[in-house]
Amino acid sequence: MGRTLPYLTGVWAHFHPQSLLGIIAILLVAWLLSENRRAFPLRTVVAGLAVQVALALLLLRVPAARDGLFALNGVVTALTEATKAGTSFVFGFTGGGEPPFTVTNPRGMVSFAFGVLPLVIVISALSALFWHWRILSVIVKAIAFALRKLLGVGGAIGLGGAATVFLGNVEGLLVIRPYLGKLNRAELFVMFTVGMSVVAGTVFVLYATILSPVLPGALGHILIASMMSLFAAIVVARIMVPGDAATDTAEESELKYHSSMDAISHGTEVGLKIYWQIIAMLVVVVAIVALANMILAHLPAVWGAPVTLQRMLGWVFAPVVWLYGVPWSEAGVAGSLLGTKTILNELIAYINLSALPAGTLDPRSMLIIVYAMCGFANFSSAGIVIAGMSALEPARRDLVVPLVMKAILSGTMASGLTASMIGLLPVT
Repeated sequence: MGRTLPYLTGVWAHFHPQSLLGIIAILLVAWLLSENRRAFPLRTVVAGLAVQVALALLLLRVPAARDGLFALNGVVTALTEATKAGTSFVFGFTGGGEPPFTVTNPRGMVSFAFGVLPLVIVISALSALFWHWRILSVIVKAIAFALRKLLGVGGAIGLGGAATVFLGNVEGLLVIRPYLGKLNRAELFVMFTVGMSVVAGTVFVLYATILSPVLPGALGHILIASMMSLFAAIVVARIMVPGDAATDTAEESELKYHSSMDAISHGTEVGLKIYWQIIAMLVVVVAIVALANMILAHLPAVWGAPVTLQRMLGWVFAPVVWLYGVPWSEAGVAGSLLGTKTILNELIAYINLSALPAGTLDPRSMLIIVYAMCGFANFSSAGIVIAGMSALEPARRDLVVPLVMKAILSGTMASGLTASMIGLLPVT
């Protein structure tokens, strides 16, 4: 006993109780917003939090697992170089090829549209190909089995939730299309919350490419964040909209391809749509932010600096990121990033994060905010889900729309639960 107490004290010293407040606050808010507070899913909450702890400690504290995840940076490099071969062939020096002139400003040669974003198209094509080869489907079914056993959800939710992590919101729904007409309100809300709290495999490498200069092992962290938030989403959704979630699977998925070439063709087509959506969204969002800052520039300076949209978002979200575990001295900057992610989208937020001066956020704060922003909880994603679900099950649109809008909040809370868990545990 004499040795045990100092050991436990030493272990606890590496934990961060401030983040525990964030976990408690998120669960409390979810319960207060619950449609039936008496139906608290205790088993799901306990199991979900336990799995989050286990995933974080296993993947970020066990040397072999951590090294394996960090080795995924090699995947980022390989895919980036492979994509560069294609973009330089098609777009020439604007896509990363050799310029036919002397370059005096190398940074000015980086074209986001032609040199970085085409990664999305390549990853989308590969995802479809790996699904056709049953590589992804085996992984998805294994995760679905774990969700059923650990959290007690039905096979339809387990399969759809796991598929969403790797394929995206609409594709995740397509995997369980035979069951969409059978899912009850609680099950639909779980699916929508999962879709809002994770990011799809089609953008894993893109976000890792953006973050790699400021975050070692970026791809591994994006993957862990999505996996942890999958469990967090089910926890939060089951608290907010309790109900039976046991619809099981018996029919085959409708996501099928006739051949490898058909898979590549279809994946490329889907990736191209995402590519153009991202480009259009970036142009519009950056322009709107610039316009807002032009208007705000007419206001008096606050604390010796001009008022900007980014600063205002920082003021609003600073208490939130402080609950996650970010020191108050850094909460303004981190809150601005989280606000940008929530009001606009996570891509803009990650780009802003990568552009921060070195040392603006300490490594722990950097990790917390990366995990907090790793989700699709924004209005543009909600529109995509509503459109996709309306096309697949038009008769359920009146039920779907309010649930999807509510899922923006639950998805944000689920990502916050993951960030708080990362802030609490000794993973940095």
